[in-house]
Amino acid sequence: MLNNPHRRYNALTGEWVLVSPHRAKRPWLGQVEKLAIDTLPHYDPTCYLCPRNERAGGVFNPDFTGTYVFNNDFAALLPEVEDEEPASTHPLLVSAPEQGKCLVVCFSPRHDLTLPELDLPAIENVLNTWSSESAKLMELDYIQYVQVFENKGAMMGCSNPHPHSQIWSQSQLPNEIVKELATQKEYFSKNGRPLLLDYEQEEQKQKDRILFSNDHFTAMVPFWAVWPFEVLVTAHRPTAYMKDLTASEVSALAEVFKDVTTRYDNLFEISFPYSMGFHQAPADGQFHPEWVLHAHFYPPLLRSATVRKFMVGYEMLGMPQRDITPETAAERLRAVSNVHYKSQK
Repeated sequence: MLNNPHRRYNALTGEWVLVSPHRAKRPWLGQVEKLAIDTLPHYDPTCYLCPRNERAGGVFNPDFTGTYVFNNDFAALLPEVEDEEPASTHPLLVSAPEQGKCLVVCFSPRHDLTLPELDLPAIENVLNTWSSESAKLMELDYIQYVQVFENKGAMMGCSNPHPHSQIWSQSQLPNEIVKELATQKEYFSKNGRPLLLDYEQEEQKQKDRILFSNDHFTAMVPFWAVWPFEVLVTAHRPTAYMKDLTASEVSALAEVFKDVTTRYDNLFEISFPYSMGFHQAPADGQFHPEWVLHAHFYPPLLRSATVRKFMVGYEMLGMPQRDITPETAAERLRAVSNVHYKSQK
């Protein structure tokens, strides 16, 4: 294990991260977060995501029993965009119209059950909903990319505690996908194999960053992780889209999600905040043999339930930096139980 300051290369984005293991023991007198309320009711009559309750504009939710999908009432993208004159004709002041559609996906009618607290069939239902809704959006002729993501916890900007996720689709490729597409295409053209398949196999040999693995998926703290307890989940075969997963692969993915999110919660015995998202291939109608379906978990907590990592200063102006090594982070996550702490009390 590397113990001195060093850089690590992110083969998936083509960027570097600075790792400073010796800083992990520095004293902390900075901001301390307030602990979020850990006990929520099964149903909240004031929640606009609970069954039968009113949302914006006087719309009432149905009495749903599984997942529930609806158009985002405050969507960042719209299906129809009026033609507008550009803000400027100067080559340094470029703007472009962007179309899209944004959905909200409630995991279940329960106001209090996050992903790690759902049973495996319920998690499979969430995964299948993400898959089917993504497939529908990809059929729209103006859509080039579909992003499934979840912001969990107020610390990550979640505006409602009722467990839910979002699906945004848009007419151009977002920045992160542009980077990942370029690196995976370049690697595939040179090696004839997908980058993430080779990477996962190498991680299996080294083992020190692996969290959980089954026949179809592996979860690991990536070698190039930026966030303290960042996790990468990757498929074991070239799979461009969630809709391409078999029933057995969906079940295997549910196992991985259950294990990772349970270990997250158990690390500090709280509802662990994170942003999670799947990276599927572009919806451009082309064949993408270079692409392997994967998901990123980006959690902010660092030393405890109340101390978070900030991306400021050098990290905004220079490059990302982390103290705790990915190997240490993986070791700490492996050390906690995969049975949720609430079930043990």
